[in-house]
Amino acid sequence: MNSMERVLKALNHEEADRVPVYPLWAGVTRKFVGADYKTWSTDAETCANGYIEMAKRYPDIDCIVTLIDLSLECTAWGQELIYSESDAAHPNYENQVIQSVDDYGKIKHVDYRTCDRMMMHIDTCRRLVDHFGDEKPVVAFVYGPLGTLSMLRNQQKMYMDIYDDPDAVRGACMNIARTLKDYAEALCDTGVAAIMWDTLFASGSIMSKEMWDDMEGDAIQMCAEAVAAKGCMNMIHNCGGDIYFDAQIKRMHPAAISFLYPPDDCKDFAETKEKYGDQTTLIGAIPPSMAVFGSDKAFDEECMRQIDTMAADGGFMLAPGCELLNPASIPRGERMIEVAKTYGVYGEKSAIEAA
Repeated sequence: MNSMERVLKALNHEEADRVPVYPLWAGVTRKFVGADYKTWSTDAETCANGYIEMAKRYPDIDCIVTLIDLSLECTAWGQELIYSESDAAHPNYENQVIQSVDDYGKIKHVDYRTCDRMMMHIDTCRRLVDHFGDEKPVVAFVYGPLGTLSMLRNQQKMYMDIYDDPDAVRGACMNIARTLKDYAEALCDTGVAAIMWDTLFASGSIMSKEMWDDMEGDAIQMCAEAVAAKGCMNMIHNCGGDIYFDAQIKRMHPAAISFLYPPDDCKDFAETKEKYGDQTTLIGAIPPSMAVFGSDKAFDEECMRQIDTMAADGGFMLAPGCELLNPASIPRGERMIEVAKTYGVYGEKSAIEAA
């Protein structure tokens, strides 16, 4: 069974030969091709080759998720970024596009084709799909409308703006969504298996469920519906605490949710599996810190624990709850793959059933 078949089994809530696995390596793949961060995140050939080389070294990785950085989309509205050789790009926080509540009106629907970084990501996805074909699914990672807006405005001030002038914030978010919808449709046209929307603000650690739904609900639903109309899957990534599974499932009908913490209405991962395991595929939820700190034994046991809790009857993929940023995480990512291959086996004598 190849990776594509294995992942599709999980998405169909069926047991494959083993649990699908992917360490969420993104920026660290630059190390596999000897590139600095700026080159890897701005040149499609370099970026794609990083992911390709990763899969060559670790052929048992089951999914390619094209997380580049969370500042990719905001450049469509002219946001200045700061690049470095060793860290992901981020906005110049001293020079953000939105300086006051009056500036939200400047955020219009723009043509994604005028954004070099969006076009670079599209090219990267095309190269990866051409390379992997039906062997491994390629999932395009897109920061959602409200998250993109937060890159254009100081987050603390954006929260205050929501109280002072919610219509201005909501209108800018919708205009960003119109651009992201077009962009996501173009990503779908490359042949990717899914769009993975980062919806960080849909979590209790950021804002209330009612506020999130009011600010981003209509916008993200429009984007998700456009992707579904393309015959592509929607997925969600959200590493916030108390993530809102129920509100997002209602808005987006995701095939899978990648998460770090249990949702707001579940006390633990076991209840998450019981409540949502038949509604969406669960991806996670290894703490990224464990990939760098602590013992190998504790890391392996955490991977096994997540398998024991969420893998029965399919509908589960083993992965970190967020990107493994540190190159020191690579040996632990190798261990995650090995645990999936050995402990995460389905069948009559599977470790999953034995547990």
